Amino acid sequence: MPKFDALVAGEINPDLILTGDVKPEFGQIEKLVDSAALTIGSSSAIFACGAARLGLKVGFIGLCGEDVFGRFMLDEMSKHNVDIENVIVNPNRSTGLSVILNHTSDRAILTHPGLIAELKASDISDALLCDSRHLHIASYFLQTNLQPDLPGLFRRAHSLGLTTSLDTNYDPSERWLGFDELLSRTDVFLPNKTEALSITRSAKVELASRQLAQKAKIVAVKLGADGALACQKDSITLARSISVNVVDTVGAGDSFDAGFMYGYLNGWPMEKSLRLACTCGALSTQQAGGTNGQPTLDEAMQYVSG
Repeated sequence: MPKFDALVAGEINPDLILTGDVKPEFGQIEKLVDSAALTIGSSSAIFACGAARLGLKVGFIGLCGEDVFGRFMLDEMSKHNVDIENVIVNPNRSTGLSVILNHTSDRAILTHPGLIAELKASDISDALLCDSRHLHIASYFLQTNLQPDLPGLFRRAHSLGLTTSLDTNYDPSERWLGFDELLSRTDVFLPNKTEALSITRSAKVELASRQLAQKAKIVAVKLGADGALACQKDSITLARSISVNVVDTVGAGDSFDAGFMYGYLNGWPMEKSLRLACTCGALSTQQAGGTNGQPTLDEAMQYVSG
């Protein structure tokens, strides 16, 4: 049996989350926030922690510096039962950092990329792939050194018996180009509504999901408080979210991804996988930070019937 249910190849950077009813201003204007917390950041790492919290065996490969932020991330990921044995530590470069200003249900983010862009497909060996059932990639638009060879990496993963999933996350350039070939090699594509509409240039999310499902085998679109929809071939499945007291939405989409992939990797029906995904995403928002509110499987299944 493979060592890992899921191998995550991605970025490693913490989040410094500032929460308060303020807007920053230049001109040396100082404003006070209600709280500050250094937490596990990066979509890939938050997904990995969420999947491990649900009970999947998760391995991680990425790059970080031999610095305070890098050590923090590796220590925290280990505490969350993510295997970091294959992480590459570069003593000559710095780990990235995202500073997030949380304002009720919205947020502003400033990111220092650090080593986010440096992972390459050649860093991921066949031996490591053979140790895994599934390969997950997030933050496509930030992992610029991985982009050119990612279709080849997915093809290599498929040839070794793995399935693949992709969450592009937001495109800072807002061009949304360059991954049509990759989608055709993706088993599960996990955009949110904004990303799905932007990629397809569609006005309606159902139409966008159908267009994307002509390339990827399964498309699961996050709709926030409205739940989610999934499209496989011509079939559309809908699921509602659950009502929670939202404290922080950072990482909710990555927790959704973890829930959906748990169901997918365990052969669940689409509707049940989608309900678990919505539940995981919603429950994660009840605490500050991307991982502090992530549920165990037992905690999530209280809201998932069938």
